[in-house]
Amino acid sequence: MALAQAYETRARLAKAFDLPFEAFEIVVIMTTGDRVTDRPLKEIGGKGLFTREIEQAMLDGSIDIAVHSMKDMPVLQPDGLVLDTYLPREDVRDAFISLSGGALSDLSPGAVVGTSSLRRQAQLKLRRPDLQVVEFRGNLQTRLKKLENQVAEATFLAMAGLKRLNMNEVPRQAIEVDDMLPAVAQGAIGIERRINDGRMADMLAAIHDRETGQRLAAERAFLAALDGSCETPIAGLSELQGSTMRLRGEVLRPDGSDAIHDDMVVPIEDGAQAGKEMAAKLLEQAGRGFFDWRES
Repeated sequence: MALAQAYETRARLAKAFDLPFEAFEIVVIMTTGDRVTDRPLKEIGGKGLFTREIEQAMLDGSIDIAVHSMKDMPVLQPDGLVLDTYLPREDVRDAFISLSGGALSDLSPGAVVGTSSLRRQAQLKLRRPDLQVVEFRGNLQTRLKKLENQVAEATFLAMAGLKRLNMNEVPRQAIEVDDMLPAVAQGAIGIERRINDGRMADMLAAIHDRETGQRLAAERAFLAALDGSCETPIAGLSELQGSTMRLRGEVLRPDGSDAIHDDMVVPIEDGAQAGKEMAAKLLEQAGRGFFDWRES
């Protein structure tokens, strides 16, 4: 998936500046998050483990830019780095994956579902408390192999990843956002650079998608104001409708026993402020005790 995103970035840069692909070198960096797949991310440092080695390579000058799945990105970047370029957003929905080709509603009580996402775990337990949930990490091929080996009957992936990899043969059903709100920034690719690198700033400006940037400004402000991370049961989605933005947010208890929601429409330029306000509203609505899991 990471390579597919890097190839897309290279193709867009090559087209924007009429350069051959060979003008851009793709450097593969294996991160701790990629190497350690036998334990939940929260036990080994969170999803920042997918970015730290890459960001260090940028800071020491080994690479010029880094291409990231935005749903994996912490809300704060290290000193000296900036994340301000986004490619056009793909399908934001989650995909329900079952080799039988069935839907989530078809699973029998007690069926085992695998996922490493705390958000998906909580949303699943909220909707289907009768199901069993097991930890499920690894790349797409690894997860499909686990289904073949009957480690679980079903799992979830992002529709965006399946589309970018042209994995049309994978049996899946897209879950509408009204039924399962996606992770903040799901489906978006972000490009990080050194803050003082004017040359790269100019190049990346040519491929930046303004609409995606506006949507992520609201969603990531919502996440940041909740003191959240990619390893908390928080979902959020913004959608543009003419000159306005619809922003939806959800926070869940990890065990799926409770969830709080909000939905608001604001002018696009007020998206980031709306994200902060929505977070404050949910924090007040939740009251003391709801967020105790953040201290555990």
